[in-house]
Amino acid sequence: MAKLKVTILHDVWEEGPPEPEPDPVKAPRGKKGRPAQKKKDPLHDREEIFESLTKLGHEPSYHVLDGKNQSLVALARCGADLVFNLTESYAGDDTMDKNIAAYLELLHLPYTGGGPQALYLAQDKSIAKKIFDFHKIKTPEFALSYKGRTEHAHDIDFPLIVKPVSEDGSIGIDSGSVVESVKELMERIDYIHGEFDSPALIEEYIEGREMYAAILGNENAEVLPLIELDLSKLPKGAPRIAGQDVKFDQETEAFKVTKSAPVEDLDEETTRELQDTALAAYRALKLRDYGRIDMRLNKKGQVYVIEANPNPWLASAAEFTMAAKKAGYSYTGMIEKIVELARARLM
Repeated sequence: MAKLKVTILHDVWEEGPPEPEPDPVKAPRGKKGRPAQKKKDPLHDREEIFESLTKLGHEPSYHVLDGKNQSLVALARCGADLVFNLTESYAGDDTMDKNIAAYLELLHLPYTGGGPQALYLAQDKSIAKKIFDFHKIKTPEFALSYKGRTEHAHDIDFPLIVKPVSEDGSIGIDSGSVVESVKELMERIDYIHGEFDSPALIEEYIEGREMYAAILGNENAEVLPLIELDLSKLPKGAPRIAGQDVKFDQETEAFKVTKSAPVEDLDEETTRELQDTALAAYRALKLRDYGRIDMRLNKKGQVYVIEANPNPWLASAAEFTMAAKKAGYSYTGMIEKIVELARARLM
C-alpha cells in the first residue's frame, strides 16, 4: 500500500477548550523497549488507530473539531491524503455528524466510513425502520409520537420499549424504557419529550437474544462472525435490554454481569438468516466500509433489526474488533482493510 498522510479526525464533546492531543509516539516505555502497560488508562481508539497506521507505514496525525469555525478552516488546509473519520458530533450536537461528512465531500477529502446519506438514515430510527419495511427486512412495529402528535403508527401491543428517535449509544434507554401499561407509556413519552426534546419512538419489545453483526466492505461486503451481548444474568425483574448502565456504567451490577462474546451455539441456518438480514440492512441504509447491525433473535428463530450503526467504535475491546479478530484479522489488519476500502474510492 502506498504511504499516505492520514488525518485522524475526532470531535470534542464537552464544553470548554479542546482536550490535549494524545501522543502515542512518546508513550512511556517498559522493559526491552516495549510500551509500558497502562492499568488504569487504556488506549483510546484513536490512539490505537494512530499506532496501527504508523505500523502500516503511513503518516498519521490528529485533527480535532472543537465546534469553532477555525477548526473547520484548518481541516480544509490539513493536506491529508485520507481522513480517518471518528467524529460523532459537532459542538456537542450529535445530529451534525452527517454535516461533517458532507463538508469532507465538499472539500473532496476522501474519508473512511459512512457518507452523509448513511449517517442521516441510520440516525433517525423511524426513517430507518420505514426503509427496512420497504425492503421486507423484519423490524419491530412502531409508533412515533411528539408532544401529542402521532407522526406514524402501527397497531402495536404491550410490552413496548420507548426511546428517543435519534440518539445513539443507548442514550435515553434504561430499565424504565420497557413499559407494560398505558400509564407507564404516557409517563415514558413525557420523559423523552422533556429530557431530550425529541419524538418518542415506541416499539414492540422483542424478548430474545441481543445479536450484533459487524460488516466490513462495500460491493463484496463481508459479514464477520456474530457477536452476542449476553443479558441473561441481569438482575431479576430487570428488562433484558442494553441500556446505558449495561454499556457504560462500570459501577453497576448490570455492567458487571453482562459481556459480549462470539456466538458459538447457533445452527447454520439461523446464522445465515442473521447474516443475510444484517447485510440487507447495511445495504438498505447505504452504509459503507464498516458498520454494525444490532438485531434481536426471538425464541421462534425470527430475526428483527433494531438499528444500524455506521462507523461503530473501533477500540480493541469493542464488539466490531472482537468480530474482526474472530474472522482472522489482527487489529492493524482491520485498520488496513478500512483504509483500503476508503482509498479505493479515489481510483
